[in-house]
Amino acid sequence: MKRYLLFTVFASGMTTLAAELAAGRLIGNVFGTSNLVWASIIGLILIYLTLGYFVGGKWADADPTPRAMYRILAWGAFTVGLVPYIAVPILKLAASAFEALSLGVLAGSFIVVLILFIVPITLLGTISPYAIRLSVDDAAKSGEISGRIYAVSTMGSFIGTFLPTLIFIPTIGTRLTFALFGMVLLVVALIGLARFASLRDMLVFIWMPILLAFIAFAFSNSALKNNSGQIFEAESAYNYIQVQEADGYTLLRLNDGQGVHSIYHPDALFYNGPWELFSAGPFFYKDRSPADVKSMAIVGLAAGTAARQATLVYGEDLQIDGFELDPKIVEVGYKYFHMGSPNLNVIVGDGRLNLDRSQKKYDIIAVDAYRPPYIPPHMTTLEFFQICAAHLNDDGVLTLNVGSTPGDRRLIDGLATTMAQVFPSIHIMDIPNTLNTMIYATMRPTVPDDFLANTIRISKDQSLNPLLTMALSTVYANLKTGYETTTVFTDDRAPIEWIVNDMVVKFVFQGGLEFLQ
Repeated sequence: MKRYLLFTVFASGMTTLAAELAAGRLIGNVFGTSNLVWASIIGLILIYLTLGYFVGGKWADADPTPRAMYRILAWGAFTVGLVPYIAVPILKLAASAFEALSLGVLAGSFIVVLILFIVPITLLGTISPYAIRLSVDDAAKSGEISGRIYAVSTMGSFIGTFLPTLIFIPTIGTRLTFALFGMVLLVVALIGLARFASLRDMLVFIWMPILLAFIAFAFSNSALKNNSGQIFEAESAYNYIQVQEADGYTLLRLNDGQGVHSIYHPDALFYNGPWELFSAGPFFYKDRSPADVKSMAIVGLAAGTAARQATLVYGEDLQIDGFELDPKIVEVGYKYFHMGSPNLNVIVGDGRLNLDRSQKKYDIIAVDAYRPPYIPPHMTTLEFFQICAAHLNDDGVLTLNVGSTPGDRRLIDGLATTMAQVFPSIHIMDIPNTLNTMIYATMRPTVPDDFLANTIRISKDQSLNPLLTMALSTVYANLKTGYETTTVFTDDRAPIEWIVNDMVVKFVFQGGLEFLQ
């Protein structure tokens, strides 16, 4: 019996952490994956476990039998598998509220979804104290037994940390991941009832796996979101991915959907976003011509819009290395966003790491990996910008796309201040009708007057793609005069989360618009 108790504790610990990680994805698909969301999930899960430990100790003393423990475990396992299906209407309501920016509905939905976890997690929290009570038959060894049980439970939690994210969510999806772990734990509970109580006790709960399997099958083909124009959705190890069509445009949205990360239209040249503006950077240098630009790196390729726009501007002689963390997004780019240009070399993996490993130097490095409020701190630091500078040619330019909120330019100022430690000239422009800002950093001192001269000269050249003139005109018309010098971000200290969280919270409560990425 004691060996099976240890196995039970292992399975319970594994399911608890698997549910927590899957909860992050379930909620993140609609509410995003900022550290505010994760703090809410982790904090409440810990509170529910605390309640479970407390209640479990009392229940174990009141009825110290395997029958009682495995009945509790069966209900915990069943409700774990049930949570994502109960949450479906709430999450769809929240997704609609996100599109309509209905703050009250959004906040209420978030709270309701988190409350749904109180029953399964609290019940699973009762298992460890119950197992200790059933295992201790010699008070002199109670410490050793307690330590063994918590060690085994923690080992299960360790396994449960990796299985959902690395294997099950990308392959079978979030809802089936919940159902799978709930089903596995249900089997453990039913076997425990059959072995240590009676077959009759086990058969009382046999309806649970049957009902859970039926519900999972019934929802197997339903979309996580039903946003207008949706033509594709998928889950990867990193993102919930959604492709939409609207007025002939194909849009890539990730996670909460607040932002367009790639866009495609067969007949449109200018998308009024950051993608074409990356190509404008080299023209801060005096007498710069399109023929001078031979190479480009894009950190945060997404589905390839910036690469496509740069190819339109410079032609297929422009060699582009596109760094993208999520291989599933790359697949979506090829399938829906016409990303198959022969001059594009796609490199899957972390952008900073792979850029640092690259043996090449580029005329343009475009950083499009920021998705406020989900900014990777390691791509905002002095050390990262030093890596970028080391991979730029003497007339190279680093271009960075970053979001802000009205009246709050702390993130822009911090990035510009940090970049200025490496690059002699910094130029900033706000993209019209968006919350996005482009920061251009040049390897040599440059001035806006040279950019204007290039713009006038290029606008007269009828042989060039008009997209270049449109991009240059937009950049020059929206250049800012400067920035406030502030904190230099480093690998040791980059308070990105503090800045972004404060920006986003203030912005949301003021009824803000979406970030266009």
